[in-house]
Amino acid sequence: MTSNKKIYGLVLSGGKSSRMGTDKGLIPYHGLPQREYLYGLLDEVCDKTFISLREEQKKELPLEMEAIVDLNEFRGPYNGLLSAHKKYPEVAWLVLACDLPLIDVPSLKELISERDTSKKATAFALKENPLPEPLCAIWEPEALEASIQYLEAGNGTCPRKYLINHDTKLVFPKKESVLLNANSKEEYEKALKQLA
Repeated sequence: MTSNKKIYGLVLSGGKSSRMGTDKGLIPYHGLPQREYLYGLLDEVCDKTFISLREEQKKELPLEMEAIVDLNEFRGPYNGLLSAHKKYPEVAWLVLACDLPLIDVPSLKELISERDTSKKATAFALKENPLPEPLCAIWEPEALEASIQYLEAGNGTCPRKYLINHDTKLVFPKKESVLLNANSKEEYEKALKQLA
């Protein structure tokens, strides 16, 4: 089931990157900061694209890139996601975490072509561990609206838990490596090996 509801792209880069020890959004896997690289990918496939970040990160961003500053009403990745939803509540959001160094345009097009607007979200997942990847997913506006009530009811701050317990379409990417999360020095090294 497709829809004419717009898809906006969102690079989540407002986290503190404590496990990596350096801002993951600034790692230059592809010759430029990762968050700018992801912005470029999303810009190819979405109606409009934004980077979600903290107020103090805004000065590091190229002027031509549109940003949404985190409102700090919620914790974790939901902070950026719901800050974006509050700014543009009528659109679906294709969300990417800034720690996905291997994601590419063909995979994003694959996710978009599988979008089912009758579900809360359409998310990538791995076959051997079929759990939705909430930070490589298309969130429908209804899911984000419902997430606010979900969080306010004290259900914890994990977007994956929300998607597991609600109607989510899982998509298994042709190239599973695109879901490699680089959160630590070891995963960073692994990503570099695969990129080489």
